[in-house]
Amino acid sequence: MKDIIQQYLQYLQSGNLEKIYGLFSADAVVHSPLYGNISAMFFFERLFADTHQSGITLLNIFTNEDKAGLFAAHFRYHWILKNGAVTKFECVDIFQFNEGNKITELTIIYDTGKFRDDFEKMR
Repeated sequence: MKDIIQQYLQYLQSGNLEKIYGLFSADAVVHSPLYGNISAMFFFERLFADTHQSGITLLNIFTNEDKAGLFAAHFRYHWILKNGAVTKFECVDIFQFNEGNKITELTIIYDTGKFRDDFEKMR
């Protein structure tokens, strides 16, 4: 699972929609502070359309020993929106995997306060 999370972060940084889709189940859901609760496929289409460039520095990967398939990644995200606005923040993504090692649920946690206005203006 840790290798899949590292692949996810690489594909997220490079904006590789096809490869990121391959990591998720067909019915996967993303819970995002900016985009709401939506299907993973729709989330990544919107995110990549709104992104000019991004950089990711992985800090930690955590496992939940009490619940199989539950992992979290803690990382720094440097995000340049398509309108040129730049933001940097720490983020935690919580991954739920199924028995086939596909991500079924992704919960994204970060503070949007510093850049929500720039994001809303872009939309």
